[in-house]
Amino acid sequence: MQSRTIALLTAGLAVAGLGYLVYFDHKRRNDPNFRKKLRRERKLAAKAAKVSEEEKTKSIVNLVQTVLSAAATESYPTTPEEREKYFMVQVAAGEELCGKGEEFYNDAVLPFYKALKVYPAPMELLMIYQKTVPEPVFQVIVNIMALEQQAANPEGVHQQAPPEEIEIPIE
Repeated sequence: MQSRTIALLTAGLAVAGLGYLVYFDHKRRNDPNFRKKLRRERKLAAKAAKVSEEEKTKSIVNLVQTVLSAAATESYPTTPEEREKYFMVQVAAGEELCGKGEEFYNDAVLPFYKALKVYPAPMELLMIYQKTVPEPVFQVIVNIMALEQQAANPEGVHQQAPPEEIEIPIE
C-alpha cells in the first residue's frame, strides 16, 4: 500500500472513532432513558460488589471456624524433637499449597496455623510469616490468633496484643 492510502485510511478511522465518541457523549447527556439505564447498571454493579464482599466475608468466617475446629481436634506432639519435625512438615505443606496459586491459599492456612501452635515463640513466627507468607493467608492467621486470644481471655485481650513496633495489623 502507498503511504497516501494508509494515511487516508487512518484519518477515516480516526474521524469515525471521533464521531462515535461525539454521538455517545450526546446520547449520554440528552437521552433520559439512556441515563436511567446507565444509573441502573451502576446500581446493579454496586449491589453485585456488595454481595461479593459479603460472600467473601462469610467464606473467611467459615474458613476461620473450620481451621479452629480442625486445630482443636488435632493432637499435637509433646517432645521437642517431635514438635520440630511436626513444625517442619506443616510449614512445608503450607508453602507447597501457597506455591500452587491463590486458589489454594485457604487450604494453606491450616498447616501454617498448626505450625504456629507448636512453635515455641509464636510472635516471632508471626513476624516471619508476615515477610514470607502471602498477605491473604497471613491476615487470616492473624485473625484466627486474635479470635483465639479473645476466646481464651475475653477481658484482657488488649493487654496481650503485640507491641506496636512489631507492625502486625490486626483486623
